[in-house]
Amino acid sequence: MKTSLLTILSIGSFAFAQAQTSACSELFISEYVEGTGNDKGAEIYNPTANPINLSNYRVVRYSNGSTAGTDSLQLTGTIGANDVWVIVNGQTTTAPNSPACSPALQAMADQLGGAYPDPLYWNGNDAFALIKISPYMLVDIFGKIGEDPGTSWTDVFPYTSGQGTWLTYNHTLQRKATVTAGVMSNPTAFNVVAEWDSLPNNTWTGLGSHTCDCASMGVQANTNQSLKMSIYPNPSSGVFKLDATENIASVELVNLLGQVVYNEKIEKNDMRKHKQVSLNTQPAGLYLLNVKFENGQTLTNKININ
Repeated sequence: MKTSLLTILSIGSFAFAQAQTSACSELFISEYVEGTGNDKGAEIYNPTANPINLSNYRVVRYSNGSTAGTDSLQLTGTIGANDVWVIVNGQTTTAPNSPACSPALQAMADQLGGAYPDPLYWNGNDAFALIKISPYMLVDIFGKIGEDPGTSWTDVFPYTSGQGTWLTYNHTLQRKATVTAGVMSNPTAFNVVAEWDSLPNNTWTGLGSHTCDCASMGVQANTNQSLKMSIYPNPSSGVFKLDATENIASVELVNLLGQVVYNEKIEKNDMRKHKQVSLNTQPAGLYLLNVKFENGQTLTNKININ
């Protein structure tokens, strides 16, 4: 099955027969991590107003200029509306010439990759794609399939490593907020800076949340139709607002080690549907925000403090 799938993913002369999607209607890649050793990861963003089952999607790598898929990772789980799904290299032990992925990076993952060969062993010269399985569709492409740029794609035409700044090697890249849909056909040239902002090597502080023009107010937590909440802004400097459809009873912040670092309970007479939270004393990083409501329901969402 794997052989026939990767044969299907062969792009030949790049004559893609692609369905077209409108802005904010389909998943796309929102962050790319190509760090030291096996510190590799990606973030996938759902710009729609509904949860999406990820079992109908996979990530495929095209290694070193290959025109056919080299390896693939089946996605799992469900990605919430205006939320993200983080995938990270799954190696936990050091092998000869192959170090373990950093535990801190793996702790930020919703899903870990498999054993080598796996897309999350990419390097700065590997293209990869987010693919919808049925009906088959290339949803987003990172890089240029079929091109080996050398060490990295860059910011100077023809965007290969012979000129310009290396940007896809030992860098983190974040999709610009103005991008509202993926790249659905193989680009003539991959100009990194057209859609991506560059961060230094091993910078993961933004992983786990994404700012996009598709979302009118930060990240929407739409886990059920009767209860809705918005967090704004997200990422945040530590001061943000909660807007909900029910009165807020408590706010709890949990770090990636599972430690509760902030817990505020609100007296019944003071409960409101809107609340400002100040967390200026918390270190920068990704947290889980648990919000309990007067009706007993709870919503959990990710928030990035920078």
